[in-house]
Amino acid sequence: MEINLITAIFGAIGTFVGFIITIATYSRNRDKDIHSKASEQATINAKLDTINGGVDSLRVDFKVEQKERAALSERVTRVEESVSSAHKRLNKLEGE
Repeated sequence: MEINLITAIFGAIGTFVGFIITIATYSRNRDKDIHSKASEQATINAKLDTINGGVDSLRVDFKVEQKERAALSERVTRVEESVSSAHKRLNKLEGE
């Protein structure tokens, strides 16, 4: 009977030690996963910040291009008026 009791005690102790090791391993892996996810999230946030900066730069460049195009359009209109006036004067000189 003593052998059965000793075997049962060793079995219970082995089960308890296995349970403790399982909990320790789970805790360690959970901490690693949390650290890994935080690192990945930080990398993603840094990349998004870089992309956001690039988009902001493109917006500024686009606004500058719009202003330059508006100014150029105004200049083209003035040149067209000047050319029209010059054609009228040339036509008058040719008619004389």
